Amino acid sequence: MSGCAKGLDWPALMGVGLHGLGLAPAVFWALTPVELQMMLGTLQQKKPMLSDGLAALMAAYPDTEQGAKDG
Repeated sequence: MSGCAKGLDWPALMGVGLHGLGLAPAVFWALTPVELQMMLGTLQQKKPMLSDGLAALMAAYPDTEQGAKDG
């Protein structure tokens, strides 16, 4: 099975897609991994960065010099 992605349990994914979600094989194989994750509810949504997060990044990586390359 050369060329297969390591770490993916294809039999389990196919079982969930074909039996759990009731997808036709052609529909299952046409999905992207992200689409399948969304359908399964396993896609973790990233939260927006709030002012506290921005302040922490600015403190960790301060702008120490300004110059002509600053945009």
